[in-house]
Amino acid sequence: MKKLSFLLLFPAILIAQENAGTAPVRQQGKYDTNKFSQMYDLLATPNMFRTASGAPGPAYYQQQADYKIDIELDDKNSKLSGSEVITYSNNSPDSLEYLWVQLDQNQAKANTQTSLAESDKISQVLALDGFSSKYLKKDLERGFNIEQVKDAKGNAMSYTINETMMRINLTSPLKPGEKISFSIKWWYNINNYRKEGGRSGYELFEKDGNKLYVIAQFYPRMAVYNDVEGWQNMQFWGSGEFALPFGNFDVNITVPADHVIDATGELTNRSEVFTAEQVKRYEQAQKSFDKPVVIVTQAEAEAAEKGFSEKKKTWKFSAKNVRDFGIASSRKFIYDAMAVKIGNRTVMAESVYPKESNPLWGETSTMVVAHTLKSYSSHTFDYPYPKAVSVSAEDQGMEYPMICWNYGRPDENGVTSKEVKNGMIGVVIHEVGHTFFPMIVNSDERQWTWMDEGLNSFLEYLAEQELDSNFPSRRGPAKNIVPYMSGDQKFLEPIMSNSETIHQFGNNAYGKPATGLNILREVVMGRELFDHAFKTYANRWKFKHPTPEDFFRTMEDASAVDLDWFFRGWFYSTDFVDIGIKEVKQYYVSETPTADLKNVKVRKGRFGFEKGPFVYLVAGDNAEVKASSKKALQVEDFKTLADYVNQTFTAEEKASIKSPKYFYEVEFNKPGGMIMPILVEITYEDGTKDNYKYPAQIWRKGNESARKVYATTKAIKSIQIDPQLLTADIDVTNNSWPKVETKSKFD
Repeated sequence: MKKLSFLLLFPAILIAQENAGTAPVRQQGKYDTNKFSQMYDLLATPNMFRTASGAPGPAYYQQQADYKIDIELDDKNSKLSGSEVITYSNNSPDSLEYLWVQLDQNQAKANTQTSLAESDKISQVLALDGFSSKYLKKDLERGFNIEQVKDAKGNAMSYTINETMMRINLTSPLKPGEKISFSIKWWYNINNYRKEGGRSGYELFEKDGNKLYVIAQFYPRMAVYNDVEGWQNMQFWGSGEFALPFGNFDVNITVPADHVIDATGELTNRSEVFTAEQVKRYEQAQKSFDKPVVIVTQAEAEAAEKGFSEKKKTWKFSAKNVRDFGIASSRKFIYDAMAVKIGNRTVMAESVYPKESNPLWGETSTMVVAHTLKSYSSHTFDYPYPKAVSVSAEDQGMEYPMICWNYGRPDENGVTSKEVKNGMIGVVIHEVGHTFFPMIVNSDERQWTWMDEGLNSFLEYLAEQELDSNFPSRRGPAKNIVPYMSGDQKFLEPIMSNSETIHQFGNNAYGKPATGLNILREVVMGRELFDHAFKTYANRWKFKHPTPEDFFRTMEDASAVDLDWFFRGWFYSTDFVDIGIKEVKQYYVSETPTADLKNVKVRKGRFGFEKGPFVYLVAGDNAEVKASSKKALQVEDFKTLADYVNQTFTAEEKASIKSPKYFYEVEFNKPGGMIMPILVEITYEDGTKDNYKYPAQIWRKGNESARKVYATTKAIKSIQIDPQLLTADIDVTNNSWPKVETKSKFD
């Protein structure tokens, strides 16, 4: 059993030992790595574009890319053909000699740099179709086929394709304030994403021969040009997602006449593509705030999936101020929707799904969409778009403005396990939530995955808990990140790592940032300060392009909480949290000094010392003795102390004077490198408890241990650090006094 070690100082009486000799010599380089130093060495220098407060500066700008797109889906051949006119506005102070366009479909081409950069090995056991696909079949023709690039007058433009990027070579620079329009015509073969992988493509239903399409990255897209790095033309390697400018979209989508489509933006020709009865149902849905209205029924979808119409329909969508566009199309789609009140606006929550997704999706999806919009809006800003759509696409989880694809279906008998249902709910919340981050708060996903995935996973956690306080959230609770934080350092990278360099992508870019924000909210800052600062960041940077510095600075600027120590440790290092109880000592009151107190002086003010008489706090001589076995010490038991009280305090003051009986000194240590507040729960012998929180600044002097004193009226039975597992402490075996000889709670 460890010794009692609680720092307990008698009220109004301070005992100090005079330092002897010269001041200690500082260790060489010790303060060069002070974990509380400000992050001037890590953050970009503030300027007129981005201020030191974390807000956009007076010279902040962003480019705009507007699109008019016509596409046609060839369902028989799984082929997409399209043409687009891009109008690009140069709002920067720079003249642009060329433009960069993203060709993300090229990442799926055979022998791309992406595939060559991946390690490969022999799999000794392969399924027959897997072996055939890998070693026997000819590589599938994938990627964009660019047929032409023309200027506004119809003249061919020079362009250069480098893997997933295309440079449009301008004949003269595009000057500040100027616009340019040009057109691109292209086609590509759509991938079966369940066999080939990918963030979009089609799903084949073997039983009826139908396909369910989720179409994204389907058009050449303008890259971002900004004040931070000029053109963001980093290649698309697969993990790092997308950086895109905002603009307005008008998209015409021609598909088989029996398909049902939902997409980014508002449908502008509803009466042309739906039956009169379906239009009437949609109008009912616009007034239904408590439950979804089924617009395309399961019976109608089942009838359509048998037809394979040779006719065509064109669906027309218009979207304002969005950064991308996504489409879902299938003749198998059931379609339901309901209205959601967000601020003073009505937003439509919608879902499209095949019969294979029922009854789970009909009962759950749209209701979860509505909940997500309300939850996220309460923590950020009112959802600004007219709708949010959830699409059932098995083995998918991907997001675009106003629309997302989500996995999770019942088995063939329509039975849904609790795990599948919870997984489906979690992914719907997550992907719908992405409309806020990064579709509106438009961070650079190609460089900083955590800025959209991490922030969104944190808000997903809040939304899940608001939906059901017992929801088994995967990411957010501090205890869930412990296995990762305590793992082999060879396979850990700081959160502030490029998306393509991360070993454990989910833990690093989703789980650890989400956990960090939760710790900031619950432990470091408190909900009121955190929520205000987080909402400030969201509102400052909605419909703009923030950087990590903008987030870090805003969180401090809006809260008056110094967080450099936290961001430095949690985001820029792989340090872990481990705080323990090193020693506990019990003291009792005495008038007779022990030998080691002979030279003690009691300081009075800044410069002088008391002459006496003194009260001595003497450590117990038997470390194994429980606190309860010591004599309960009353003020009146000690003549000099009683005299002092009688002479110093009035009768009224004496009535409220503290009368501690037990004195403890607790020494905490910090085996882990990550700074964290100390959360302490004290349990007394009568079963009552007291909780204390000591700020992270208790470690500000580079100390490896810290002491606290407790003067109590009741004997202490036990002490526990972080009893609710709020700090991601990787080793709880040193968190208790007396030490609990049990397995770790994480074992």
